[in-house]
Amino acid sequence: MSRTLPVEVAVQDVAGVRVALTAGAARVELCQALGFGGLTPSVGLIEAAAAAARDAATPGFVHVLVRPRGGGFAYDADELDTIDRDIRAAIAAGADGVVVGALTDAGELDRSAVRRFVEAASGGDVTVHRAVDASADPIASVAALQELGVRRVLTSGGAPDCRSGLAALTRMAAESGSLEIMAGGGVRIDDIAGLAAAGLDAVHLSARAVATRGGPSGPGGGVDGFDVTDADLVRAAVAAAAGAVR
Repeated sequence: MSRTLPVEVAVQDVAGVRVALTAGAARVELCQALGFGGLTPSVGLIEAAAAAARDAATPGFVHVLVRPRGGGFAYDADELDTIDRDIRAAIAAGADGVVVGALTDAGELDRSAVRRFVEAASGGDVTVHRAVDASADPIASVAALQELGVRRVLTSGGAPDCRSGLAALTRMAAESGSLEIMAGGGVRIDDIAGLAAAGLDAVHLSARAVATRGGPSGPGGGVDGFDVTDADLVRAAVAAAAGAVR
């Protein structure tokens, strides 16, 4: 029996949450600074996003990226403490789950850190992000997650994008057990049917456009314009997922 392929959208504001809700996305990954790969959003934004999902009577919708800085995923003790605190704060602010990840200095999945993150989430869904794609052995890293209480993993199969990582993604999906494998990394609308056919459990995309409202940023304000969520792209992705064969 075929099932609709869930679509997750990375969003950076409440407007993006509302776009994803209206367009029929399964959930959002709430973050800030997607240009840096995504960083932890503010508590105020988490609260507002959770309120929007509640108003739309859509449970399980808001999943918060918890990442304290850009760069690699090997964290020191202070950074791990910050992640732990931010996970607890996100759940307390109404998040349905968190998106996290950590590696050791040797490039292996940091199992101890992931266990800590799962405990901090207090029963909320835990997704491990594309830190696994930066690991020395992405397939082994994904396999290890099956024993750590993680709900799903976002991965490109260890490749720069999901197209070049399709073979690895297919293997991950076949060997994942109850762990959900969500394809992400340069996902285009035309990729969705193939990802569904390969057995993936969900797809993830950012569906970004640029807005210039608000006037020029001026000296010290950074570049003009900012990211917004493109409603047409989200609708197209949801339609493609609905028509995909799994």
